[in-house]
Formats: sequence, structure tokens, C-alpha cells
Amino acid sequence: MAANLLTDKAFRNLKPTDKEQLVKDGGGLFVRIRPIADGGAISFRLAYRINGKQRWVTLKETTLKKAREERDTFKDQVKRGIDPSTEKRLEKERQRQAQLAEQAELVRQQALITVCDLFERWAATDLQNRKDGGKEIRRMFEKDVLPIIGNFAVVDVRKGHITEITDALLLRGVNRMAKLILALVRQMFRFAVDRDIIEFDPTASIRKAKIGGKSVERDRILSDDEIRALFRQLPEARLMPSSECAIWIMLSTCCRVGEMSKAKWEHIDFTAKTWLIPDEHSKNGKPHTIYLSDFALAQFERLAEFRESDVWLFMDRSKTTHVCVKSISKQIKDRQTDRNLSKRSAYKDALRLTGGKWTPHDLRRTGATIMGNLGILPDVIEKCLNHTEQNKMKRIYQRQEFKTEQADAWRKLGEQLDFLQEDKNNKVLPPASAKT
Repeated sequence: MAANLLTDKAFRNLKPTDKEQLVKDGGGLFVRIRPIADGGAISFRLAYRINGKQRWVTLKETTLKKAREERDTFKDQVKRGIDPSTEKRLEKERQRQAQLAEQAELVRQQALITVCDLFERWAATDLQNRKDGGKEIRRMFEKDVLPIIGNFAVVDVRKGHITEITDALLLRGVNRMAKLILALVRQMFRFAVDRDIIEFDPTASIRKAKIGGKSVERDRILSDDEIRALFRQLPEARLMPSSECAIWIMLSTCCRVGEMSKAKWEHIDFTAKTWLIPDEHSKNGKPHTIYLSDFALAQFERLAEFRESDVWLFMDRSKTTHVCVKSISKQIKDRQTDRNLSKRSAYKDALRLTGGKWTPHDLRRTGATIMGNLGILPDVIEKCLNHTEQNKMKRIYQRQEFKTEQADAWRKLGEQLDFLQEDKNNKVLPPASAKT
């Protein structure tokens, strides 16, 4: 360690003069005192020799104690063959580069689009064109997707993040929902790829069949005995009267639950005995007229007896719009559950049938099957279901509507339901293996 020549008192007594001063402290350290004309500032300089040459470097420290510590550090560098002046410039450059990198990363982070941002862009571009404006998909994403990956930068999303979403759904036992959400998330990320937001789709290597197993085509239909049982059990299930009517409307018209939930009184013609499903409510975007059987008409007449709205047949609790399209499905599901629901535990088996659990869509399938069993031609049944013809040539050239045949098909379906209702007390015992 270099011998120090200045005492603290001597350092404090240093004063600027008309000329610049270099006061030696020891070990090559000098106190530099600027002239009064230049402000009289005090700094420290170090003189050292490296590679046979005299060098000078200005120190950054401003106190005598710290300057001596910096001097000793630089002297140690000189011993190791490092030029302090060069090292100081390099350190300054390193700091500048680090600062530039930090600024660049900040700009990059600010430019990154999050999954929430991506969803909003996708919703505004694609989802708004859907019949509900993307409301149902938004509900699903806000419940099961965005809470998990919403704040992630899109470029940082990996396969494992996607499977975290689907695994959570599988643990809840909603396998079909897991597959649906995977398909929707894939659509969103492919949207991002198409717009160069990301280079690769993180869902690309995830096989849909691996999420909840292979999809099984649902083929549940209610047998005649089950429909008889439904006539007996439904009054004791404690559903709202409108929900009871909804079940029989779905079965007798083969409509979809969403189409029924959005039905308006202006589309029901009690004189002509028709129900018009407008294009904005039908799945394929085509208007569909249902010719009501006496059985179906009776359900609409019953609804009219306790109507709560001049607009909607099925009003939601807010009394401002139609009932949620999932409401009827949930009521039916809750009355076939093994769970002990606090409010409905007394009715959890009220709609359980011997053939297993059933859904509103099974009623649509059942109605179509009854039509087939009554000898209705498949092409007529397809028209009653308002299915889009899959064969392009038939779709283009065969435009017959089978209106008379459709009306006859619904009439026969209604008569069969009337018969089963009258015969509802002709009970058939369930098989011994049936769940009670």
C-alpha cells in the first residue's frame, strides 16, 4: 500500500489560487485544484507507468479516503498488466451498452402483445361476425383461458401453458369443453400467426384426441318408455313452468335449445300455427319455419298464459332480454346429478331416466328419430331439422322445400307425443341394473 503524504487536515486546508495546483499524496495520487477563474474544483488524478510509458487517469471519487481506495485498485490492475485508463473507457462502454440493452428490452417489452390483447384483436376481427358477437366465446375465455395465460406475452406462450388450461378442465370432468376450448385457442393463435404476431402456433403439436380421449359421437335418444316416464316425472321436478314447456317444444319441433331460448312472440303465429326462427337465431344462418302440431301449439299457448314479456318467450331474471342459452340445459343437468346441490338436492334425481343422462340436444335427436320411425323420408326430416345439405350438387340444384311434407312430419310427431302422454301411466319397470 502506498504511503500517504497528506493528512486530513492538510487536505481540508487546500484552497484554490490563480493557478492550477497538483498536490502529491503518494503512490502516484495527486489532488488537482482548479484555478479560481475555473471554479476552484478539487478532483483526483493518478500517475502510473505501464509498458514503460507514463499515463494519467482522472479518478471518479471525490473524497480523499475513497480516492486512495480507487488508487490502490488501479495500482493493483497495473501490476496485473491492465491499463486503468483503458479499463475505465471499457467499463464506461460496458455501462453504455448495458443501458442501451436495457432500453431496447424495455421497448421490446412495451411492443409485446399479451394474450389478452390478442384476444381482443381476434374478437374485434373475427368473433364479432358470429351470431352472438362472440359473447359465449368471451365468457369461456374469461373463465378458463385468460386467468391462466392472459398476461403472458403471446411470443412467450408454450405448449405447456395450453395443456395447463385443458388439464384444469379435464380435472373438472368437462372433457368436451376442454376439446372445444383447445380448438378455440388454436384458432386465436393461428390468427396471430397469419398476422406475423408470432412465428409458430404453440398449440400446433397438441393432438385433440389426446385431450380427454377420442371424441365419441353422441347418439342418445329417449325411448317411448322414457318419454312416458318424462311425462310422469316432469311435474314433480320443480322446474319453472316455462322450462317444462321448453322441454316439450324442443321434443315436438326438433329445434335447438339456443333457437328456443331466443324465441320472440312476434315470430309465433297462433292462427297459422307456425313459428319462424329468423336467420339471426338459426345455427346455419337461414330462416326456418316450423309448422306447429297441436301438441306443440298447446305448449306455446301455455307459455302465453304466464307471459312476462311482450318480446321474449323466455325472459331472463333481469327482465331485459331472453334467458341464457345455457339455462335450460343446466336445469335439466342439475336434476340428473350425483352431486348434492344445496338448493336442488331434493330434486337431483327428478329427471333421471333409465337410459342414462340426457340433454336438450338429445330431445332434438329423439324427435327426428320418431319421425323416421313413423315413415317420414330422410330428406324431409333434414328439412325439419334445418340442416345444411352437405352434398354441394344437391345443395345447388335441389331447392325443393317440402313444406307440406314438413308440416305432415311435425303433425305425426305431435300425435305420437299425444299418444305417449295419454299412455304415460302404462309403466314399464326399469332393468335391474338401472340406477335409482
